[in-house]
Order: sequence, then structure tokens, then C-alpha cells
Amino acid sequence: MSRLKALQSYITVRLLLAPLMLWTIVTIVFILMRVAPGDPSDAILGNRAPEAAKQALREQLGLNKPLIGQYFDYLGSILRFDLGSSLTSKGVTVWEIINQHFAATVELSLFGILVALLLGVGIGVVSASRPNTPIDAFGRLFSIITYSLPIFWVGMLFQLIFAVQLRWFPLGTRFPLGDETPQDLTGLYSIDSLLTRHWGQFFTSIYYLALPSLTLGLLLSGIFERMVRVNLKQTLQADYIEAAKARGISEGRILWFHAFKNALIPVITVLGLTFASLLGGAVLTEVTFSWPGLGNRLYQAIAIRDYPTVQGLMAFFAAIVVFASIAIDIINAYIDPRIRY
Repeated sequence: MSRLKALQSYITVRLLLAPLMLWTIVTIVFILMRVAPGDPSDAILGNRAPEAAKQALREQLGLNKPLIGQYFDYLGSILRFDLGSSLTSKGVTVWEIINQHFAATVELSLFGILVALLLGVGIGVVSASRPNTPIDAFGRLFSIITYSLPIFWVGMLFQLIFAVQLRWFPLGTRFPLGDETPQDLTGLYSIDSLLTRHWGQFFTSIYYLALPSLTLGLLLSGIFERMVRVNLKQTLQADYIEAAKARGISEGRILWFHAFKNALIPVITVLGLTFASLLGGAVLTEVTFSWPGLGNRLYQAIAIRDYPTVQGLMAFFAAIVVFASIAIDIINAYIDPRIRY
């Protein structure tokens, strides 16, 4: 079987398995929401509301149906691409919530990944090129510390130091309240302000984005540092690298034009899946910084037992991760001709 046919067969199998993976995820979310303690009617009406009012609300929302009936209603709506409507925001559909908040999550994820790549790849390359030195030891220590630190603790610490005490960065919003936001082209304030050439809005959006994205990127950078350092070290010990050295090629050229590309194959996989998971809700970062993204909105929905919102958002996130993983496999297959499926 040729490489192209093998790749086509692999992609076909993955696409056929995608609905099964999505069904598994949405089913688990449905079950977890039902077994969790609490009643949505209490969250909406309050504990002191009359029981008759609570029962009427349950009937209105379909929560009085048998569990299996609720489950099939939910699956039917998913198949129709109907993610439902929020229980607490009357008349607001889950798609409208996604449209309103997803751009903020995408922007935070993009800048967080950018910071993580700059730090992680940079430190990883320097560390791998100087094995068994203090610089290499620093790279190891950096990856361990950044990977192990809890993001909510680092976020609160950074806010206390850089926002409260030093007053270098703002808190709790995406753009100054009362200021005109950039023209809505993509929903990403930094990109929209660049496209419309409003430089003041661009620098303002970056200013408000800086602290949460730096926090997120710093704690993700350890993953990329470790991946780059380990794979680049292995690549630099390969036979073709020794052959390049024997031909008199400079170390810098060998590092960047021969070894670095091959060492990036696993990094691309991790990069794609990490970005997909961030789009699936950098919940702790968004909650810690009160960032108005989809992860923060998901946290609020979980807290008040808003079943349709939680289930709809999780289905949306699951679809992103599943199809991103398929796209990453395809990209890797074209980048690395050694891959066979």
C-alpha cells in the first residue's frame, strides 16, 4: 500500500471514529451533570421559592421527564446542531454565547501559545545545544517548575504584584470600560485594530491582554521546552548530524537547518493539541483574571447548574479537540515523510 493510500485510509478511519468520540464525550457530560448535587430550579429561583414554582420551572425546562427521555432529547438536538438555550439567560442560545465569548478565548489562547513557544522553544534550543552545562540544568529546572506550578496561584500572585502593587497592568476586563472597542471584523480586538489601523486600540488591547497571556504562556512553556530539549538532543546525536560535522558545516547551520526541523515534529503535535485544549476553555486562567471568554462562561454555567449551556459548550469544545487532532496527524504526515499509517 502506497504512503498516500495508507494516509487516506487512516484519515477515513479517524473521520468515521470522530462521531463515536463526540458521542462518548457528550454522554459523559450529560451523566455527570445529572449526578452532581443540586437542582437547577434552586439556582434559578432560589432556595426559598415555592415548590409549585420550582415544579412549574422543571416542567418548562423538561427536567421532569425521565432521564432517558432527557438524554435522547439532548442527542437529537446535538444531531440538529441545536445546542439549546441558557436556563438563566432567557432567550439566549448557546450558539449566541459562543459567538459572544469565543473570540476572547481564541485571542487569549493565541497570545498564550505565542509566549509559550518563544520561551519554551528558545530555552529548549539553547539548553540542548549546551548539554551538561549550567544552562542545560537551568532548562531542566525551568520546565519542571513551570509545569508543576498551579496556574490559578501564579495568576493571583502576578495580579497582586504587577497589577495591584506595581500597577503595571489592568485587571478584570478585556478593554477599558466606556472606550470604543475595535470594529468587529474577527472578534479579536488586537487583530481588528490592526486591520483597521487604529494603533491606539491595538496597543490598548495588547496592554489588557498582556498579563493573562504571559501567565498562561509561562506555565505552558515548560512543556515545549522539555519537548524541544529532549528531541533536539537526540537529533544532534544522529548519524547524519555527525556526517554534516565531518563535511565542515558550521554548528549553527547544523543546529537550525538540519536538526531543528526534525526535532519539531513532536512539538507540532503537542502545539496543536495544546491550542485545541485551550480553545476548549482555559478555564482557570479566564476565571482567575475575570477574562470574558468561553471558559469563564462555562465555569459560571457549571456553578449555577445551567445544563444546556454546559452540555452545549462541552460538545463544542469536544468537536474542536477531535477535529484538531485529525488535522495535526495530517500535517505531521506531510512534514515528516518517514511517517507511515
